[in-house]
Amino acid sequence: MKSLLMCLAVCCLAACAGSARNASLIEAYDFGPPPRHLPDDDGRWSSVALEVSVPSWFDAPGIEYRLLYENPLKLRSYAGSRWVGAPGLLLSQRLRQQLGFVGVSGHGAVTCLLRLELQEFSQVFDTPEHSRALLQGRASLLDRGRRVVIDRWVDIEQAARTPDARGGVVALVAVSDELGRQLAAWLKDLEKRGTLNGCRVTAAHDQ
Repeated sequence: MKSLLMCLAVCCLAACAGSARNASLIEAYDFGPPPRHLPDDDGRWSSVALEVSVPSWFDAPGIEYRLLYENPLKLRSYAGSRWVGAPGLLLSQRLRQQLGFVGVSGHGAVTCLLRLELQEFSQVFDTPEHSRALLQGRASLLDRGRRVVIDRWVDIEQAARTPDARGGVVALVAVSDELGRQLAAWLKDLEKRGTLNGCRVTAAHDQ
C-alpha cells in the first residue's frame, strides 16, 4: 500500500513538472513599445473618447487564424502562442497612444465618441505557406447625445512574412497601426468639412 502511494505521488509530481514546462513554452505577445504619436497639427483629439467593441469569441487572449483553403468558417487559435490580453484591449491602447484619445470613462470634457466595432482580427491563410492579417469592422462617430453622426467600414490587410504565429502577430500590429493612420486622416477630413462640430480641442484650449 505504501509503495502504491509513493508511486502515485511521484506520478503527480511528474505531471505537475510537465505542466509547468508546457506553460513556460507558451509565447505571449503584445503590440510592442508605444508607437510614435501621429502628427496632429495644432492640437490633439483629447475630447474624443474611444470605444472598441468585439464579438464574444474575440474577447480572449488567443491568437486567431483561419485556413481559407480548407475551411474558412472555422476559427482556430494557436496552441503555443497567445496575446498578453484580449486583442480588443490591446488595440484600444494602441489607438489611444497613436491619437491621444481617452477612454469612455476618461477624465476631461469628452464631447464625441469614436466607436470601433471590430468584426475580424485574425490571420488568414490563403495557402499553407501564404497568410495575411485581416482587420475588419465599422468605425462610427457619435455626438454628445450619442447619436451616430457618420460611420465608415474598415477593411485593412497586411501580408505576413512567415506562416506562423509570430508572422501573424507582426502583421496584425501593422494593420492596427494603419487603422490609426486611417482614422486620423478620416477625422481631419471630417473636421475640414465641419462634421465634427467642435470635437477637437486645440492646444490653445488645453492651456
